[in-house]
Amino acid sequence: MDSKSLIKDIKAGKFLPVYVLHGDEAYYIDEISDAIQEHALEEHERDFNQSIVYGKEADLLTLISDLRSYPLMSERRLLILKEAQDFKLLEELNAYIENPLSSTVLVICHKYKAIDARKKLLKSAAKVGVIFKSDKVKEYQLVDWTLNMVKAKGFGITSKANMLLVESLGNDLSRIVNEINKLAIFIEPGTTINEVHIEENIGISKDYNIYELANAVAVKDYLKAMKIVNYFDQNLKPGDFIPIYSSLFKFFTQIMRIHFLPNKSQEAVARALQIHPFVANGLLSSKNNYSPKKIAANIELLHIYDLKAKGVGNQSMPAGELMRELVFQLLH
Repeated sequence: MDSKSLIKDIKAGKFLPVYVLHGDEAYYIDEISDAIQEHALEEHERDFNQSIVYGKEADLLTLISDLRSYPLMSERRLLILKEAQDFKLLEELNAYIENPLSSTVLVICHKYKAIDARKKLLKSAAKVGVIFKSDKVKEYQLVDWTLNMVKAKGFGITSKANMLLVESLGNDLSRIVNEINKLAIFIEPGTTINEVHIEENIGISKDYNIYELANAVAVKDYLKAMKIVNYFDQNLKPGDFIPIYSSLFKFFTQIMRIHFLPNKSQEAVARALQIHPFVANGLLSSKNNYSPKKIAANIELLHIYDLKAKGVGNQSMPAGELMRELVFQLLH
């Protein structure tokens, strides 16, 4: 069952005794547990019938006692175990899950890592409740995912603005949604979001960002690339430079693959690299600026400078200076 179907059932008041929400992507786990918390009980019922416990603080005997308690002036009790990945005795809950109380709803939120499928807890929970595995959205799916989220909020978005969000925020769904919600406060419904909206309301510069740096490198615009790096040097912390190396590495590995594709049409490239056609078109335009030999050399450079940025073989050169030196060598 996907998250939308699950939340639809929750909003309709269809509850099961056990929900195990686990996996690498925290966003869906929070979305589902928040929906359960909102709809399982009326506000006046929560004081006596709702318990929210965190894994590091959880006590097994107290948990079992709460789970076995009957609701007070309510149809059900709700117990949410958050950060369950920090609860060392999680598997010990299996004894309860094998025979849960029908009037109690147990929600286990196990973030950033899936529970081993061989565990008895999962097998028992599957018989009486819901197992939801929350997987990371693949990088090539992020553009469409963000587009769909923006549409769901009642807005449109330009391709460039969409790419700006994805490249700047990375594969962090919660952060993407938070920034879209921020835009929704200041922009009229039905508006098509562009780079200016993002700069004015989120604070991501429309001219000086990871996406524009990659574009400058792609077309070998050295002056523009250095202007962006100088902006970064004045406005970013040293650790903020790390994602830039990943973005440039991705660009060079993608155009290397394009060089050796038998079919270099926009559609074929998008399909082979599992990227949006808009991105494929940009890569096709820039691939001839770099020969395979130069691309290989640049990939090696990126590996070296990525290590230096993390302190390997570099004790004194600042992050901005490292980036300036790297960009010079990438383009020459």
